[in-house]
Amino acid sequence: MFSLKEMPSSASTLFSAYASFAASMMLVRSMANELVPHELRSYLGSALSYLFTPLSSTLTLVIDECSGMARNQVYQAAEVYLCTKITPATDRLRVSKTPRQKHFTVAIEKGEEINDKFENFHVKWRFICTEPKNQRSGEKRFFELIFNKKFKDQVFNSYLPYVLLRANAIKEQEKVVKLYNRDCPCDDVEGGGSGMWGSVNLEHPATFETLAMDPDLKKAIVDDLDRFVRRKEFYKKVGKAWKRGYLLYGPPGTGKSSLIAAMANYLKFDIYDLELTSIYGNSDLRRILLSTSNRSILVIEDIDCSVEMQDRQNPGEFQASSSKLTLSGLLNFIDGLWSSCGDERIIVFTTNKKDRLDPALLRPGRMDVHINMSFCTSRGFRILASNYLGIHQRSNHHLYGEIEALIDSTEVTPAEVAEELMKSDHRDVAFEELVNFLKRKKAASNEIKEEEGAKKTEVQEAKRLRIMRIARNFRRKAIRGMGKRNRSRAMSGQV
Repeated sequence: MFSLKEMPSSASTLFSAYASFAASMMLVRSMANELVPHELRSYLGSALSYLFTPLSSTLTLVIDECSGMARNQVYQAAEVYLCTKITPATDRLRVSKTPRQKHFTVAIEKGEEINDKFENFHVKWRFICTEPKNQRSGEKRFFELIFNKKFKDQVFNSYLPYVLLRANAIKEQEKVVKLYNRDCPCDDVEGGGSGMWGSVNLEHPATFETLAMDPDLKKAIVDDLDRFVRRKEFYKKVGKAWKRGYLLYGPPGTGKSSLIAAMANYLKFDIYDLELTSIYGNSDLRRILLSTSNRSILVIEDIDCSVEMQDRQNPGEFQASSSKLTLSGLLNFIDGLWSSCGDERIIVFTTNKKDRLDPALLRPGRMDVHINMSFCTSRGFRILASNYLGIHQRSNHHLYGEIEALIDSTEVTPAEVAEELMKSDHRDVAFEELVNFLKRKKAASNEIKEEEGAKKTEVQEAKRLRIMRIARNFRRKAIRGMGKRNRSRAMSGQV
């Protein structure tokens, strides 16, 4: 070992300087602790740490599941989009399936990362779930989107809009139409209003091709639907809410429900089945409207008898005092300010008796299109024969022409014709049963018409006799009021 005396003079000088500097720093630190407040020392320390820490080159966007009370649209789009970006490198996935679903639902598990490339840069997605702090608070879920800061503008202007568009396209391609009901014990409970709506998959197979309706009427309905869904900018330009109202009226069994299902399957719109008898008041009706989604069909069946409402002409008179739902509230729901709370909505009303509806409901803007669901016609029968028995034209069966003639001269619903065609898989047997049914139906109808004619004749005869009796009594009273000479002349026919 070397002693201090043996060290070179330069090393000894350097060591002395270091010792002096260390002693000075200890003295300064001791004085600073005594004189400088703790808060100021912390601030200075943070500032110095910031100055000497290199800046991060990455930016992280946090995408929460909810935005206020509503679901975050970006979060929903990321859920759908990232399912298409799963690779063999992904370690954990969530798989689910309800009894009514046909395919498995796959999603990434919490903590998993998904890498994606867009144009000339890469991004990283991370799915985060935090445990609830207490029983009242639920699990918090969000996505983190991590990328280089220099691509910030491209992420906001190009990448995120692309994710939204791609997710919408995937949802439209894979969408299963839902049927919502307020009191439905269903697999899914959705629709914004704290479980206000329950839903099941709409498994009704009706399409416009299978509907037993006049082809011209079907084409008119399809054209009207197509025109409605593509006119968003037009509705905005003219200042109207983007909605359309339909009234389906006609006897039971004429296909009103099937037409609604065909409309939903054609447009891929969900159906909300609303029972007005379950509505407590106008405010309840508004809340229900706000809980429905865009691109949906709201159905109010049997509008003429589903609720007893206050008469607008006599506000003090109630047909049912227990109901606070008024006709004015329903009209505002259909065509007032509240009707504009949502886009691309169709409202369908059904009734068996159109003449029972208030004229205020029937006007354009509320019920824009009136569709008469009439009895079955020969053109409708052709569709039913093709659907049920595979008979496409008159030459395929000798009873075809007779059935067409009977249907055109008989009031029979498509449901009744379909029921007869389902009674046998054999064409001859099914057609013979249908012919017999139509003949019985026509005979019964003729009997009813004859009875009504006879009753009408009896009423007319009774009316004629009553008029004659009144005239005879009037003549007698007039004669009694005459003088004796005039009375005798009147009795002899001279007056």
